[in-house]
Amino acid sequence: MSIWWSLHLRREAASVPLARRLLLGAMETAGVEPDIAYELSLALSEACANAVEHGGGPDRAEDYQVTAYLNGEICRIEVTDHGPGFVPPAFPAGATGPHDAEHGRGLFLINALADRVRFRNGPEEGAVVTFDKILKWRDDAPLLSA
Repeated sequence: MSIWWSLHLRREAASVPLARRLLLGAMETAGVEPDIAYELSLALSEACANAVEHGGGPDRAEDYQVTAYLNGEICRIEVTDHGPGFVPPAFPAGATGPHDAEHGRGLFLINALADRVRFRNGPEEGAVVTFDKILKWRDDAPLLSA
């Protein structure tokens, strides 16, 4: 079984905990192990906070989009904004943190918490952060029997 949902959120700080709570609720209902759900929700919070802070500007849309897919053993989350885009970071093997203490912590955390991460700029504008996590299920997970 697979499920997916998509949200269009205003670029406001209050949207970050809303997105996080929705993801945690979906993970709990599906039967995902709490530690995995927490790591995904933390990575989502960082991606949403970046969209809120950097995802707009003059004459740019004041919203961003979060899409989550649970398909089999994988959860994929994508956060898309309408900002100016950015140069995707390179995280060297064995890196223990971002080089600049003021910038890059959120992207570093997403990279550390997810199993696969892709950063790219949209075709016309904006940034897209996509990350995957291999799911672990509680013994009583309803999706295991589907």
